[in-house]
Amino acid sequence: MRIAVMGAGAVGCYFGGLLARAGHDVVLIGRPLHVEAIRRQGLRMETATFDQAVPLRAETEASAARGSDLVLFCVKSADTVEAAEQLRPYLAADTLLLSMQNGVDNAERMREVLRQPVSAAVVYVATGMVGPGHVKHYGRGELVIEPATGDAQAAQALIAAGVPTEISANVRGALWSKLLINCAYNALSALTQQPYGRLVEGEGVWAVLEDLVTEGLAVAQADGVQVEGDVREAVRKIAVTMPGQLSSTARDLARGKRTEIDHLNGHLVRRGEALGVPTPANRVLHALVRLMEQAPH
Repeated sequence: MRIAVMGAGAVGCYFGGLLARAGHDVVLIGRPLHVEAIRRQGLRMETATFDQAVPLRAETEASAARGSDLVLFCVKSADTVEAAEQLRPYLAADTLLLSMQNGVDNAERMREVLRQPVSAAVVYVATGMVGPGHVKHYGRGELVIEPATGDAQAAQALIAAGVPTEISANVRGALWSKLLINCAYNALSALTQQPYGRLVEGEGVWAVLEDLVTEGLAVAQADGVQVEGDVREAVRKIAVTMPGQLSSTARDLARGKRTEIDHLNGHLVRRGEALGVPTPANRVLHALVRLMEQAPH
């Protein structure tokens, strides 16, 4: 398959790199710092089972997606509409776009801009860019994707590349489950700059996590969402299975970058307002992270 990765950060580089290793024609579309490094020496992939430089193409412009069968869409949520509009002139009618982003409404926003098939994907992976053109994999790596034209071919390619992939009719419920986990941990990790394992050792933190999840489940119920799995148990497990992990929001804040908090706790606050469900704990964390974004660095 011809595959483009739009927004080739840690998630895009990891999955794009695996697909390139499996023999697919992959182009990474990303920031100049990473693109230049990948052009010089390939994409360095550091995982528990291999550490190697993977040769593949890297570009900075959306035009590099021309002729792609599949686009892994990995831009930050705030950039969704702009990035979709940049891609639009270069996509074939049957190009499948896989939204591999945080948040729960990115695929819907993409469909307002594009006529191509769009599939929302729930991404369960811990990765980070630890240097120019250097992605490190810390754990997991599964995908749950929404039914769409071309989904079977995409899933087959991903599975063959070593990515456990499931097609599910309730991706919305899985996206909300991940959203509630992110709303529990991301802002607290960002504001304290602490990894999950250390974070939960703080006085009163488990009670705050419980408040955040309870509010999120109430909003989901009012919104008619059938949340997948036991979110409270999933939140408890995160601190055990990923004790050294800093949230993506924490990394963005530390680098002085705009976070995705508007599409995490901020989304819950907005949906809660629309549905008449109070979300005081989520509102406080959203406001605090937004204030930290605006603080001088």
